[in-house]
Amino acid sequence: MLSSWKQKFLVNFWDTGRAMMMLGVLSAVYFGVFGGVWAVTGEMTRWGGEFLELFGADLSGYSYYQKQNLNGTPLTRTDGVMLIGMFLGSLVAAFWANKVKFRLPASNIRIFQAIVGGILSGFGARLAFGCNLANFFTGLPYFSLHTWVFAIFMVLGIFIGVKVCNMPFFKPKAQMLKACSPNGLGIVIDKGRKSRHFLYGSIIFILSLVWLVSLILDSPTLDVKTKSTLLSLALIFGFAFGFIISRGQVCFTSCFRDLFLFGRDIATKGAIYGMLIATLIAFAFILQGHGIKMIEISLGVVLGAFLFGFGIVFAGGCECGWTYRAAEGQIHFVIVGIANFAGTAILALSYDLFPDSIKSGVKINLLDTFGQLGGLGVNALLFGIALLFVLYFKRYFFAKKGF
Repeated sequence: MLSSWKQKFLVNFWDTGRAMMMLGVLSAVYFGVFGGVWAVTGEMTRWGGEFLELFGADLSGYSYYQKQNLNGTPLTRTDGVMLIGMFLGSLVAAFWANKVKFRLPASNIRIFQAIVGGILSGFGARLAFGCNLANFFTGLPYFSLHTWVFAIFMVLGIFIGVKVCNMPFFKPKAQMLKACSPNGLGIVIDKGRKSRHFLYGSIIFILSLVWLVSLILDSPTLDVKTKSTLLSLALIFGFAFGFIISRGQVCFTSCFRDLFLFGRDIATKGAIYGMLIATLIAFAFILQGHGIKMIEISLGVVLGAFLFGFGIVFAGGCECGWTYRAAEGQIHFVIVGIANFAGTAILALSYDLFPDSIKSGVKINLLDTFGQLGGLGVNALLFGIALLFVLYFKRYFFAKKGF
């Protein structure tokens, strides 16, 4: 029984649609605990700024870094601990499933795409003050109209990115090679690899638990208002996020790319259902006094969303996607991640050069504009329209193929 449970939950991939719904529920609970949405690129921007400071850079004159607040360290900020927890959860999941293998990029073109796409997605995400998480998956359920503007132009960027990457120049050149070991005796199967990897994953899991216990012991009470308690909860949530995206192979790039390329809608529908569930949970928290982070609907959001959408397709993965794939040993996505950090830094350093006409706009809260029940209804209606679009596109796709 233990062996079958291990195979089902720790080794086999989970259904992506169900994983999306799990993340929707978990992210809404995260909002209830921390009062903010599950987001990653804001903290990545802080890490990039702190990296620059290591080399003596003075960032006090850059308004974007002032907005992001570089106080503390990744180990003392809840967002930092959560993000580290995501990496740990992805790594443990990959080792337990025996999916870790060192793999180099397939070609120089892929390296080029990783660098350029990673920079564009990091730059675009911060220009729009959020990526596919804060401005889409964990943004749409929270009634700020800017997230719907972001979603539309992100999907447009993804669609254009699919068209560009489908050009012959960017398609990988497949080669048939005879598989053999250095001694020419054929493929050698490492029978102990699975056990070693499960051990490595267990060690990382135990070390994560030790860190969690130390954070809990630092807290005199389990009051969520105390910093050490929040840090321990951030580690738990981050680990869970990372574990789920790894086992469910959750990547918002493939979510829409697969819809446009293959008419596959499992992940897309799962994301919509997950966000609908999150909307109801978030609405309950908002009624209890939780605030909503509002971002202006601006040209910056439009441009940032498009660049982000195009960038994640060109690179091959979004923040969730490159995180779990890098944990699996795919060096291509390590490059994407580094380029993503670079993109956030480029935006932060150049942000003050942008005219106000790009950065300024209007904030629209659906709950304030339409009333509480009216705002909830409008958000649900928009999700319904999004779902109808997905179903229509899938039907159109296969009808065009003659099915």
